[in-house]
Amino acid sequence: MAEKSETLDAAFQALADPTRRAILSRLGQGPASVGELAAPHDMALTSFMKHLKILERSGWIVSAKAGRVRTCSIVTDRFADVGAWVYGHRSLWER
Repeated sequence: MAEKSETLDAAFQALADPTRRAILSRLGQGPASVGELAAPHDMALTSFMKHLKILERSGWIVSAKAGRVRTCSIVTDRFADVGAWVYGHRSLWER
C-alpha cells in the first residue's frame, strides 16, 4: 500500500506544475522531440530538462535517444492509476 501511495504522490506532484501539464497535453497528440516540446516554453533548456526528468521519474513519460535526438512519449498507465484514485474518492466529493 505504501508503494502505491508513493506512486500517486509522485504522479500528483508532477501534475502540480503548469509546464509539466502542458508537456503531457502535447504528448497526448503523439511522441515529440525535446526541442519540439521545449519550443513553446520561455525557459532555458536546462530548466526545461528538469521538468522532463520529473515527468520521467514519476512515470508519466518515457524517452529514447536516436543519434542526437531525444524523443519523449506519454505513458498511459499513469492516467489509469490517477483516474482510479479520483474515481474511488468521487462519492466523497459528490455528497
